[in-house]
Amino acid sequence: MAYSELIKSFEKIRDYMREFYVYGFKSREDYTKKSARSYDDERRRIESWLGGYMAFRHTAEGKNVFISVDNRSVPFNPLHSAWKAKSFTDKDIVLHFCLIDLLSGGEALGVPQLADGVASLLANTDAPFEIDESTIRKKLKEYTDLGVFRAEKQGRSLVYSLAEDGVDLGPWREAAAFFSEEAPFGVVGSYLIDRMDEAPEFFSYKHHYLLHTLDTQVLCDALCAMKEKRCVDIVNFSVRHDKEHEHRVYPLRFYISTQTGREYLLGYHYKFRKPMFFRLDTVRSITAGPVEPHWEKYEGFADKFDENLWGVSTGGDYCIDHVELTLRVEDGEGYILDRLEREKRHGRIEAIDEHTYRFVADVYDAGELLTWARSFIGRVIRFESDNKFAVDRFYGDVRRMAGMYGGGEEA
Repeated sequence: MAYSELIKSFEKIRDYMREFYVYGFKSREDYTKKSARSYDDERRRIESWLGGYMAFRHTAEGKNVFISVDNRSVPFNPLHSAWKAKSFTDKDIVLHFCLIDLLSGGEALGVPQLADGVASLLANTDAPFEIDESTIRKKLKEYTDLGVFRAEKQGRSLVYSLAEDGVDLGPWREAAAFFSEEAPFGVVGSYLIDRMDEAPEFFSYKHHYLLHTLDTQVLCDALCAMKEKRCVDIVNFSVRHDKEHEHRVYPLRFYISTQTGREYLLGYHYKFRKPMFFRLDTVRSITAGPVEPHWEKYEGFADKFDENLWGVSTGGDYCIDHVELTLRVEDGEGYILDRLEREKRHGRIEAIDEHTYRFVADVYDAGELLTWARSFIGRVIRFESDNKFAVDRFYGDVRRMAGMYGGGEEA
């Protein structure tokens, strides 16, 4: 039987890998969208890509399968494999080898010559196999668009030849390896690495964010729309309500969390008339709409909006919270000031005296600064804000931490 590997919707693959294999929360019994057989088919497909990284645990709900990756021993993101699978039929795979074989001699051939050559090759097979000229033309166009073949005019007809590859990837080994793991479109680097004789495996990562590679297509669609100054229609899935929602926005910027690796799209929402964030891993699809004639106005909104943005939270009503963090910096601790200057996203640093400094900022949500502010514990003199919740949370965390180490409630 001819082999057929049909992937009709990558979104289904993306959904399976995220819910069953990355988060590891769901079991086979939790899958109710289609039959259990559909789950088994997708499971076998995904595990053929990720077999070496699979683990499982038994819970009261059933067997949960998930990806288990040790950053110390896995230098490359295994989820890139999902993009290297392709929908193809028996005719696709036969034409792939036949056409490349016919053009490997270096001669440029037209469609009639290639059709005769394919027929000749297939005539010698045990089971006769016919492919019409129209199918060959489509495959030639597809491979020309991909850069595998080169098409040129010869008289009134097109002739095809193998595209020359004169790029020496050797000097790019380290750059491609680093790019594949750190850049939003890292799968491109992964493809380049596949073409190398040996991939460099000396990079390791303390925080290796793997999941973002599943959102590459959504990111690409949004960036293409941004380049052409188009609005987009977003289909966003709400986990809380288990429902899809459609939004028309003008895409403005992307933000990537340095703490979680999550990617967010900031867009101006036409209906709600304000900037809004969308987590890319909850976006089902992005479809480009018409060109936005007033794009400069909306991009100006983004510049203004960013002035008070710390993370991606805008609080309940886009109000501004004033924050002041006072620190003591001893002699020889200039690196603390360097870090403060490097990591502050907005605001300013004021010198109070030789050893005391104050960081002042106005942000949408003071609560988003807490994790960063706590990293200076031991040097913090005072944390102040007109956001009472953030202040109480900060000092409450300090008291609990002091209690853990015998400092008592008054510490």
